Amino acid sequence: MKFEQYYLSAEIKKNLRQLGFVRPTDIQFKAIPSILNDEDVLAIAQTGTGKTAAFAIPVVDKIQRYKTSKRSYGIKCIVLVPTRELAVQIGEVFKKIAAHTKVMVFTLHGGVEQDTQIAKLQDGIDVLIATPGRMFDLINQQVLKLDKINTLVLDEADHMLDLGFIEDIKYIKKMLRQRHQTLFFSATLNDEIKKLAYSQVKSEAIRIQVSPKDRISKNVRHFVMFVEMDDKRFFLDRFLKDHPDDKVIVFVRTKVRAERVAKAMERAGVAAMNIHGDKDQGQRAEAMQAFRDGACRVLIATDVSARGIDVPDVEYVINYDLPEKVENYVHRVGRTGRGEKKGEAYSFCSSEEKELLEAIEDFITKPIEEMKVSKKGYAEIVRTPDTAELDLKALVAEHDAWMSGKKSKKKRKKK
Repeated sequence: MKFEQYYLSAEIKKNLRQLGFVRPTDIQFKAIPSILNDEDVLAIAQTGTGKTAAFAIPVVDKIQRYKTSKRSYGIKCIVLVPTRELAVQIGEVFKKIAAHTKVMVFTLHGGVEQDTQIAKLQDGIDVLIATPGRMFDLINQQVLKLDKINTLVLDEADHMLDLGFIEDIKYIKKMLRQRHQTLFFSATLNDEIKKLAYSQVKSEAIRIQVSPKDRISKNVRHFVMFVEMDDKRFFLDRFLKDHPDDKVIVFVRTKVRAERVAKAMERAGVAAMNIHGDKDQGQRAEAMQAFRDGACRVLIATDVSARGIDVPDVEYVINYDLPEKVENYVHRVGRTGRGEKKGEAYSFCSSEEKELLEAIEDFITKPIEEMKVSKKGYAEIVRTPDTAELDLKALVAEHDAWMSGKKSKKKRKKK
């Protein structure tokens, strides 16, 4: 079935043609009719399968039809997401689908001045994509009203329904109309979070699972390499220099690691940008844009960027550190091999991370293929001429600093 055969407005069909959308993906095929029919939906599908369009297309279409027949004021749909980057990305998808329609879309998140956002909210917004922090700020200031909303969407629902946030969701739902539609979308949903999700939708809600047994897309080949913690930077350096024209996302566990790895690559002559929670919104947006545009081909990120970020033509994902939350492995490797494209993911597993690897393999229900490195090959990577020179410079610098300190102590003794 093609989108042209769907009961969608002419403007949206035109936008879909311009975007190159001809046939729906599996998740779109299963979700769109139910959403158009005002049913609650809880959907689980692999990353890169078109989940955002699966709810954006019917939501925009319903609002467009309503506004065409009636005068309408107030926000009709709110989409809650866990990160600023994901909010911006989803906002762009909505705007493209809503082009040439009367549907107004706005993205609300922290890290920017709220005054301009408050002013924009007065301009007749129909769809609001928001992160929880800034949304609750404006609700408490009584400048954001949810009484006209008839559709609530939670993207990356497992994260949004994580323990501690469920009460916020319940609070939001109490502020909505008594009759409203609730849509949950995620790539992963464990049993505990699934129960919480079920408690927030109607009993007759439509449950959709696309390839639930295979959590990793078949478009992604993923491997593990056993590399000691102190040697990972050499393997990353070699990999990036062997793939000079490819887009690569490197995932690390902490903000400090993101900074250290970026500096190590800079010393090795590899240009890279990093993104993590301590960066302000301007820095994060600049890094993401440079990576999208190809101005920088290497992005070093914490898990703040693992969920839902859709950057075109990412050929490789490197798990420099294995994630502590096993489901984040699925989200990380899902940054490549999106849509119909192929991709590869490599995990550097140190001795102390082997338990994490076992947990990940249990979660995805299959072993990760090992890419073996011979002892000779390992030694060559760790002691390449470039890295040897870097080590020598570091040793010389340390020696000079030590000698300088020793000389100053002698001078003080003479005095």
